[in-house]
Amino acid sequence: MNTVIGKKIAMTQIFKDDGALVPVTVIKCEGTTVVGIVAKEKRGYNAIVMGYGKANNPTLPYRGLFRGVGGKVPEVVMETRTEKIDGINIGALIPLSIFEVGDKVSVTGISKGKGFQGPIKKWNFSRGPMSHGSHSHRVQGSIGSSADPSRVWKGKKMAGRMGGVRVTIRNLLIVKMDEKENLIYIRGAVPGVRKGVVLIRKSRA
Repeated sequence: MNTVIGKKIAMTQIFKDDGALVPVTVIKCEGTTVVGIVAKEKRGYNAIVMGYGKANNPTLPYRGLFRGVGGKVPEVVMETRTEKIDGINIGALIPLSIFEVGDKVSVTGISKGKGFQGPIKKWNFSRGPMSHGSHSHRVQGSIGSSADPSRVWKGKKMAGRMGGVRVTIRNLLIVKMDEKENLIYIRGAVPGVRKGVVLIRKSRA
């Protein structure tokens, strides 16, 4: 097992022994539990189903899914693929000690939602002239031809919702760990808002 679920606490900065300042993101990882095992014979791949936190007022059908885990209903459920599932038991707690200072990890989360945005902010388009008389300051402009093809091509960069998508940042460095408080200090920024759920896994060498 090389993956845990955590919650993004905040960003801060720490100082190394040589006085260098390092910006870090603090992630709290406690209580990641194995709530299910997926076998290759059943679905064509091996995977571990992980649970994190405690759900508030879960429905009866949702409770029934986790009867074999001591009745604790997790708030978040995620699945991660693995090569081997031998020796992994349902209900086992995934310890923070699977990581060490100096490890490189990939962090996956849901990016901050920015609402409906225009093409300049969303796609970094250039604006039009700002002089008096111009009618195209921050507008989209032409989006296609007239008679041929008589439609807008799919995938055209236009205004729309921005953010709120699944993002993975790879090869981030663990610079500090606090196993007593279940905290991981990762260099740089990770996707998501404060208290947002993130998935941390060891990067492949």
